[in-house]
Order: sequence, then C-alpha cells, then structure tokens
Amino acid sequence: MTTATPSSPQTRLGRFGDRLLTGVEKLGNKLPEPFMLFGILFLATAIASTLMAWADVSIQVPGADEPTVIKGLFTAEGMTWLTTSLGENYVGFPPLKTVLPILLAIGIAQYSGLLSAAVRKTFGSSPRWMLPYVVGFVGVLASIMADSAFVVVPPLAALVFAAAGRHPVAGLIGGFAAAGAGYSTNLVPTSLDALFAGITTAAMQAIPGVEAAPVNPVSNWFFNIASSIVLGLLAGFIIDRIVEPRLVRHGVSREEITTEDAEGAAGDEGEALQAQLTPAENKGLLLAVLAAAVLTAVVLVVALVPDSPWRSEEGGFLPSSPLLDSIVFLVFAYFVVVGIVYGVVTRSIRSTQDGVGMMTRALKEMLPFLVLAFVLGQFIALFNWSGMGSWIAVTGAEGLEKSRLPGFIAVLAFMLLASVLNLFIISGSSMWTIMAAVFVPMFALIGFEPAFTQAAFRVGDSATQVITPMNPYMIVLLGMLRKYVPTAGLGNIIAWMLPFVIPFWIAWAGVLAVFFFLDLPLGPGNGIFLG
Repeated sequence: MTTATPSSPQTRLGRFGDRLLTGVEKLGNKLPEPFMLFGILFLATAIASTLMAWADVSIQVPGADEPTVIKGLFTAEGMTWLTTSLGENYVGFPPLKTVLPILLAIGIAQYSGLLSAAVRKTFGSSPRWMLPYVVGFVGVLASIMADSAFVVVPPLAALVFAAAGRHPVAGLIGGFAAAGAGYSTNLVPTSLDALFAGITTAAMQAIPGVEAAPVNPVSNWFFNIASSIVLGLLAGFIIDRIVEPRLVRHGVSREEITTEDAEGAAGDEGEALQAQLTPAENKGLLLAVLAAAVLTAVVLVVALVPDSPWRSEEGGFLPSSPLLDSIVFLVFAYFVVVGIVYGVVTRSIRSTQDGVGMMTRALKEMLPFLVLAFVLGQFIALFNWSGMGSWIAVTGAEGLEKSRLPGFIAVLAFMLLASVLNLFIISGSSMWTIMAAVFVPMFALIGFEPAFTQAAFRVGDSATQVITPMNPYMIVLLGMLRKYVPTAGLGNIIAWMLPFVIPFWIAWAGVLAVFFFLDLPLGPGNGIFLG
C-alpha cells in the first residue's frame, strides 16, 4: 500500500479536512452555553411567532380539516399558555421520561461493576481493530430500543474502547453518531417501521384512484438490511480512520475528569478495566446472564399469551401496543435485574442502601442536564404550540413540489429537504406525517410506489439529527463528553459528528440509487415503480 508523502494530494486533503473541522469546532464553541443558547432561541421564536400572529399567518397542513394558525407568545393567549404550562413544559420534556429511568438502572449496572466486567469478558480477546466496526453496527442496530439507544450505546462504547486501550471518546462519539445518523434503519423490523407504514398508508387515501402496493412494517425491509450493513461498516471506518486519529492528534484526554468525592470510586473502576476477571466476577456474570434469560422468558410468556395486557385492542403488537410503549420499562428492568444479581454475587451490593447510592451517583452526574432540560422544555413546547414547526415543514414541501424536478433528481431534492427540516423537527413521525401527506401522493402521480417514497424519507430523516442543537440527546451527550473534556461545547460535538453526516447521507443515498436504477424490491411485495 502506498504511503502518502507530505505533499501528496491525500495528505493535503487530510490537512484541509482537519482544518475545516477545527474551524467548525472553534466557530461552534463560540456559541453561547446551551442554557443561554436555547434561551435566545426561545426569545427569537417568541418574537417571530408574535409577528406572524399579528400578520394573521396560517398554513394548511395536508390532511388537516382546518388551517394551522400561527400563535404568538407575546399575546394574551400566549402569555396565558406560558404562565399556566411552565411546569408541565419542563416535566413533560420528552427525554426526561427516557433518560432518567434508564440512567438509574445503568447506575446499578455500572457501579456494581457489571458493565466493566462484561466489557472485559466480551471484548478482552477481540482484536482492537474490530471494535470500531462493532460499535458502528451496534449503534446502527440500536434503534430497536428507540430513544433509549442514545442513552445506552455511547457510554457502553466508551467503556469498550477504554478496556481495549483505545480512545474512549472515540467510542462515545461513534456510538452516538451511529445510533443517531442511522436511526431510521435496522436489520429487523422495529416499531418505527410500523409507525411509518401507518402514516404512508393514510397519505395514500388522498388519491384513491391510484393502485399501489400496500405498505406494511416490512415494506422497506430489504432496503433496510442493505442500509444497515453499509452504514455499520462505514461508521466503523470513520471511527477508526478519522475520529480517533483526530482525537489523538489534538490531545483529547483519555481519562475521566472526576470530582474529588468520586475520585476513589472512579479510580477503582479504572483499575478494574485493566484487571483479569476474578472467580467471583465470572460467577456474577454467569448468574447475571441466567437472570436475564429468566426475565426474557417471563416477558415472552406475558407478551405471547392470547389475552396479554401488552397486546393492542386488536390483539397484536404493531403498529402500536402497550408492549411497544414499555421499551423504557424493559430496558430499566434488564439493567436493574442483572446489576443487582451481579452486585449481590460479588458483594458490591450488600444492602438496599448500596443500590440507592449507585442510583444517586448516576443521577448526580446528570444534574447539569436536568437544569438545561428546563429551558429546552420551554423552547420545544413553544415551537410546537405556536405552529412554527408545521409552517416551516409545509412551506418547504410546497417549494419542492413547485420545482417540478425530474425523476431521481426530485427524490434527491426530497431527501435533502427532509435533512434540512430535520434540523428543526427532530420527531421523525411528526415530520413524516406532514411530508407524506404532500409527497406520497405527488410521487405516486409520477409513478413511484409509496414504499419507495418512504424509503427515501428514511435517508433524509436521520443523518442530520446528530448535528442539530434541537436534538435534546445532544445535550445528554455533552454531559457525557464533559467527563473527559470539561470545557467541551456544542462546537466540539458538531465538529466530531460532521465526518459521519455527509458520508452517511451519500452512502445511504447510494444504496437507494442502486435499488432505484436496478429496480430491486424494497421489501416483500414492494418495488420502486407503480405497476
């Protein structure tokens, strides 16, 4: 293999890329602190919504009976809304119900020693070169856990890298990027597939005269399998060849910066990552695995009995059911059960007080996020209540519809629009509800199957959500990152995520292009073109 010389194009390109990312990092870090940033965004949204409300601006959301009228904060209605819903906006901030329960459970699994022992056992004999690809695949496939993936995968990936002597921040960043930028695909059908299918089917009702193949949760399955493999490999390559070398060049710390009262515990844990498993730890891991198997059997029995309370009213699980709404509970239960079993066997848990202390330590680390969640909750609530999100999405969709671009060029423009809108509207189901109502009928009229339009949306929906401050889990990641880099800001995260965003978008669009130009089936019974 040829080695790049200092003056070779490969070296110059690498230096240019490094300078570009450094520039993005410095520029991004000049942004105000997250609390102030979202305070400014809240004020800007308040002013913009009020001006639009005074101008009687409204937007017709496709499928809605009445137009959505923009509501302003600095009006009588707006001030009443704010003063009566301040607490609800905070407590109802969606990530809190995901992050906090899982964080408590992970606290038991982590501080009992289970996670570090499992990492050493699982990856101790694995080749170091393989770890980035393992993290890439696990991150991409973690969407089966829904939003829990953003909380579970990054810290575990950091532990894996640290245990192998690699840079833990590379695992942290890579795990989050793979989970977020590849969120809309998986090797197996997930609840998101069922949700998208339901929205797509509803959108087709606008043109009943068009005969299209029914869309169901496996309509994009073949496309998702190919996408998962490509993105998993690509994520591993980016972690290994771009992210980790850059972290090393810039001297980013490999060690957690601990507070004084946690130094002893953190030091013990760091030593444990380098040590061989003791007989007690091996026994604890074995019994923890058996406990997980027993819990799995219980869950299956409860879920599969004919009259299971976890079934929907129709008796199934898709597209929605109490079982799918119990993902956070299931993740919580698994971490708690295996953590307690391991802790009791290894005697790291000797009383209830020990378990409570572990959860307290885990929650203490997230106190900065709980403060940020207050202003985040107010901003997101205002953005949704005012109707600004719907206005941005529908206005963008109408602009693309009027452009009348031909064939696959129009599909690429549609994906690009979805990526831009994804910077403002993080909820994929909300954005697809709006965009599907416009583009599923529009693309059907020019000969594209609804399942193909849905597949194209997946590409645009995921890649950019790891670089937008609108993604609340970026703030969670920032808290994790500051354990290693206390001065880290959103600029650091955005710069470290950019190497994933553009390659993911291009590679994923490339997979879609292969299916398009070879006219390959996207899933069982679903092709590209009508008829």
